[in-house]
Amino acid sequence: MFSAKPRRPGFHAGDDLQAGAALRLDGVRMQALETGRSRLIATALIFLIAFGVLGLRMVDVSVLDRNPARPGIAPQARVDGLEMERADIADRSGVLLASSLPTVSLHARPEDLKAAKVDVEAAAAKLVAVLPDLDLEETIGHLSSTRQFVYLKRNLTPRQQYDVNGLGIPGLLFEKGERRVYPHGSLLSHVVGMTDVDNKGIAGIEKRFENALKESREPLGLSIDIRVQTILRNELARSVDEFSAVGGTGMVMDVRTGELVAMVSLPDFDPNDPPPVTDPSMFNRATKGAYEMGSTFKLFNTAMALDSGRINMNSSFDASKPLVFASHTIHDDHALNRWLTVPEILVHSSNIGSARMALDIGTEGQRAFMSRIGMLSPSAVELPEVGAPLVPNPWREISTVTIAFGHGLSVTPLQLLAGVATLVNGGEYHPPTLLARAPDDPTPGMRIIKAKTSEQMRTLMRMVVTEGTGRKADVAGYEVGGKTGTAEKAGHGGYRKKAVLSSFVAAFPMDNPRYAILIMIDEPQGTRETHGFITAGWTAAPAVSRVIAQIAPLMGLMPKTMTAPMPLAGPKPVSNRGSREVAAVD
Repeated sequence: MFSAKPRRPGFHAGDDLQAGAALRLDGVRMQALETGRSRLIATALIFLIAFGVLGLRMVDVSVLDRNPARPGIAPQARVDGLEMERADIADRSGVLLASSLPTVSLHARPEDLKAAKVDVEAAAAKLVAVLPDLDLEETIGHLSSTRQFVYLKRNLTPRQQYDVNGLGIPGLLFEKGERRVYPHGSLLSHVVGMTDVDNKGIAGIEKRFENALKESREPLGLSIDIRVQTILRNELARSVDEFSAVGGTGMVMDVRTGELVAMVSLPDFDPNDPPPVTDPSMFNRATKGAYEMGSTFKLFNTAMALDSGRINMNSSFDASKPLVFASHTIHDDHALNRWLTVPEILVHSSNIGSARMALDIGTEGQRAFMSRIGMLSPSAVELPEVGAPLVPNPWREISTVTIAFGHGLSVTPLQLLAGVATLVNGGEYHPPTLLARAPDDPTPGMRIIKAKTSEQMRTLMRMVVTEGTGRKADVAGYEVGGKTGTAEKAGHGGYRKKAVLSSFVAAFPMDNPRYAILIMIDEPQGTRETHGFITAGWTAAPAVSRVIAQIAPLMGLMPKTMTAPMPLAGPKPVSNRGSREVAAVD
């Protein structure tokens, strides 16, 4: 008899089918998961390969691809993937001062126009309609020329190119090129300079480094700080306008390296739209003009005397009456009419005392000192516009006398500033430069005066500001030291008493000088605020004060509590100008 197999409790007949279905479902799920995982891995690999290729290309372009120049072709700068002929020019912080933009120029092939039987007059009229600055008759002449090709207009805008192209005139062609642009306009015109229509440097840094700018793709870094440049130009322009002057110049120099942080000459020009080369604004007063710098030269005279060892701070000289020498009579602008010590001679700007000091050193000693400190040869600054000093020949004793207070030897304002930087920086001469130097570059200078003499000169220059003619140049917290100079300009038959060069040269802070500054105003006119005076203490000194007050914090110099030196002994100065044959005022 058949016996059935016992069943487990709760088991039903359809359970086997359900279990099988579940197993098949699990298999499908596992397969789907495996398929998804495989696809994700494949997708990840594709992205990984793509990013790897992009990364390798970026490294290749940015690091490995130097695009070495083909034989006979100079490497070029790039702008948005386009190769430019000239490298950029930048300030010491990388701010762009000059760059190149791609452009096109329009030229014609007259033979092609003739072959296409183009109506030249009608074609010229169409061109003038879309390019109104073209002259109709001149354009007709160009299109009728027998030359192979003639330029019609350079540096077209994209819109102009589109309009000309739309005319459909045979024989008109576009030539790719570049145009030099100067983002700051006239702010650095005398430093950066400009290029001509053929993109060749014709002034300033552009001309001086013509080859370097074409051979390098890296920006040329200047020592100029655009912030200081802006402040200096604004304040110089304010002074030129306030005193109705014909022009002026100003510079700021790092006394430790000779780097020019700012250089301005007014009037200036816009290199994007330059005037004719004969325009007065093209003249760089800072480096090209040679001037008799007046009483600022007394700084060199005093340093020369102290450094010689024959004269010390306690030496005194007779300034009790005018000095008559070789038929010339030397007067003091602020006569004290007594014997004066060396500090008093400088602080009260005594022409008589300075002349007697120079005579004590002698003509040969003076000439040798002026040569060592850079007054007898052109500056080595990197500009083509550099003037040569006007040196007396022969150098007689009367030259020694007048040079002692800034007449008879004409130098550029840059030469004066570099010399004063030498007096305050410890006694080393650093050639002035417009190229930025590495922060760790020690830039050793040439020893000109003893360190002790430099220390004495810093003390004396500080006294000029606290006790002498430079009071209006002082800035609280920055221990400004300097010297005024008001030199009458030479004219036909003598000096012009109402036409002066008013200048103030300074350094700060005097306990450890970092920067030297010069501001010179050409032919200032008296105002109600100056009581009619045109001397440097009223005109140039206040401008120096305003510039220092603004740039010192920018350059990282914090103000400090100052202690003024003790007042000099002796009576207060009394004006006793009188007539004089050798002009020097202060």
